Amino acid sequence: MEYLEEIPPAKLEVLEDHSREVLGRNDSPDVGFTWSVNPYRGCLHACAYCYARPYHEYLGFGAGTDFETKLVVKPRAAELLREAFERKSWKGESVAFSGVTDCYQPLEASLRLTRACLEVCAEYRNPVGIITKGPLIERDLDVLQTLAEHARLTVCITLPFHDEHVARAMEPYVASPRRRLLTIERLASTGIDVGVAVAPIIPGLNDEDMVRVLTAAREAGATRAFSTLLRLPGPVQAVFEQRLRDKLPLRAERVLHRIRETRGGELNDSRFKVRMRGEGLYADTIHRLFATTARRLGFKTSMSLEGGGESESTFRRPMKAGTQLSFF
Repeated sequence: MEYLEEIPPAKLEVLEDHSREVLGRNDSPDVGFTWSVNPYRGCLHACAYCYARPYHEYLGFGAGTDFETKLVVKPRAAELLREAFERKSWKGESVAFSGVTDCYQPLEASLRLTRACLEVCAEYRNPVGIITKGPLIERDLDVLQTLAEHARLTVCITLPFHDEHVARAMEPYVASPRRRLLTIERLASTGIDVGVAVAPIIPGLNDEDMVRVLTAAREAGATRAFSTLLRLPGPVQAVFEQRLRDKLPLRAERVLHRIRETRGGELNDSRFKVRMRGEGLYADTIHRLFATTARRLGFKTSMSLEGGGESESTFRRPMKAGTQLSFF
């Protein structure tokens, strides 16, 4: 398939989640959205640094290989989303795809759950924000263009690495950086508002890639950019360190030392307002370089997936068949 460079050689177990809700509310002040839809839990991309790994433990699985091979799907996601949009309490706020998974991971190629949800959003003209590493998003250009025309749509492609060898070590089953740049170019060429997320920045590993990533993304047509510093909550620390030592052994100690420089001597700091940015001279240097480069290239810098802040929502409930308009 054109959109998938290779099929990961993993033995998958796909489980169904029959929850009665699909909209999740985010209360964190560090995240750029309030509402999200996660058609999947777990992710075949297998990124060593993924902050969402601990959520798999809430489902009774492990945060390591289980996160990558025991994938949970919501087969009624689109139906549940339509039900949510029909409630009087829903005011047409922007919906992010997704919070704790990649909505365009390889499984989406066959299950099409994300596409079905986006079709519901288009039907109701509900604003949408998408963040993904998956070129599979190109398959749904028709739905995305409808959303962009009649509602509000923002798309952000996550691209933390420029070096393809390092990218393959840390995110083994994600499309290459070069392929993701092509996705940015294809989306931008159709007029879709597309940004780049240089996230996570891993001190001592890909901070040196940052300028090249931003430059290449701008040349491809991205107009917005944001970054976050690596965070390693709970069991993610062990997964990340093991992968780093296995795949990049000569760089491992330097990277871990640099991470600790940005986290007060630890590998993680879970405090709100700090966990996405880090602290200290090295963290400040990274953020200054990002800000200076983004400004020079003409990027808008915001991690919000909720559009441009327009006050009036585009949301409209479609007229049901047989309904007559009343003029009195």
